[in-house]
Amino acid sequence: MSDNQNPLGYASVTRLMFKFAIPSIIGMLVSALYNIVDQLFIGQGVGTNGNAATNIAFPFSTACMAIALLLGIGGASCFNLTLGRGDKKLAGFYAGNAITMLISCGVVLSAITLVFLTPLLKFFGSPDEVLPYAQEYVRVTALGFPFLILTTGGGHIVRADGSPTMTMICNLTGAVINTVLDALFVLGFKWGMMGAAAATVIGQVISAVIVLVYLRHFKTVELTMKHFKPQFTTVKRIATIGMASCFNQLAIAVVQIVLNNSLKHYGALSIYGDKEPLAVAGIVMKVNMIVFSIVIGLAQGTQPIESFNYGARKYSRVKKAYILAIVTGGAISLVAFVMFQLFPREILSLFGEGSETYFEFGVKFFRIFLFFTWANCLQPITSTFFTSIGKPIKGVFLSMTRQMIFFMPFLVIMPMFLGIEGIVYTGPIADVLSAIVAITMALFDFRAMNKLAAKEGVPA
Repeated sequence: MSDNQNPLGYASVTRLMFKFAIPSIIGMLVSALYNIVDQLFIGQGVGTNGNAATNIAFPFSTACMAIALLLGIGGASCFNLTLGRGDKKLAGFYAGNAITMLISCGVVLSAITLVFLTPLLKFFGSPDEVLPYAQEYVRVTALGFPFLILTTGGGHIVRADGSPTMTMICNLTGAVINTVLDALFVLGFKWGMMGAAAATVIGQVISAVIVLVYLRHFKTVELTMKHFKPQFTTVKRIATIGMASCFNQLAIAVVQIVLNNSLKHYGALSIYGDKEPLAVAGIVMKVNMIVFSIVIGLAQGTQPIESFNYGARKYSRVKKAYILAIVTGGAISLVAFVMFQLFPREILSLFGEGSETYFEFGVKFFRIFLFFTWANCLQPITSTFFTSIGKPIKGVFLSMTRQMIFFMPFLVIMPMFLGIEGIVYTGPIADVLSAIVAITMALFDFRAMNKLAAKEGVPA
């Protein structure tokens, strides 16, 4: 399909944005709801220890997402960039190799998790009384890692093929199944942590099957067995392009582990104890994931548009897609900021009861830690933008700013002087600094695109 035939090269950017972003947002929200739904039912059926356990287990989900984005976003970007240059033959290898590696990496991660489960959970910051709950939960969810990774990463390949609605259907089906089974297993059968985990895995298996069925009817190119045979150069290129999204998730996992251990240590030295801050942080992070999922969905929705048009040298369309994502993401994030400031206690109450100190810390954590939620859209959308146009180094650097370059140092230093209060203030500081870096880098790249357009004699 040539540049003139592919709608990515000529259709309204706004319409394309809605076409790709809305299913992507729904898909990302559904992925976030896997964790949220578990947390809701566990909070009602198990209690504070169960909520703390899901927070301890959260780095595993983040690791799955990191692999899925490394190969999914990387494969999708390479696929669309190659199509934009008119090379359909090569594009098929990027899609097929990405799928093969998604499944393989999922199996490896599952095996490592099951073999080293207890040491990993302790390393992630699990208090002794929370450990049995976390073990029960992860022993089951680890079996679903290959399916979760294939569903998430494969969804990007399906979207790159021009079928964002199918990606949405895939994720939505798994989420509905998960929700229904959570209610049945946790509240009905009283299976506790194991019930929530089993519901999650069953939903993931169904979603993964839908992805595999779709691959047999790929639209843009015909996928055959040769496309799925791993090629070193192809996998290397996929991983290079997908590094930014992957590193962002890995950074989140690392920060989550350090944050858990810090909350456990400094919480024990405060009036809140070592469990309540862990439980609160888990809820706040997962609620914020809803907003972050919308932003990531917007960024992923722009990826095919930005990749194809950059490859086709239509730079004005690339810039328009990026700006539209930023404006939309900013508006959504502003609404979330208002909700977090006005109704923190009400949101916490959805996840079960707690002591007065639990709610005291929770309200404070919501209002201060997420104070710059309204600016959070800048870093992930800009990082994906650089990945989409084939500039992975910039994308990787930007993906590291919020978590590793800004958040981590403050997370280590500030509690030394302010105790657990210092942890609360690390969030807004890291958010505002990473937002400034993101918008600065984007402006510089816009100027570079203008010069490139002038040199090539195409519209800027």
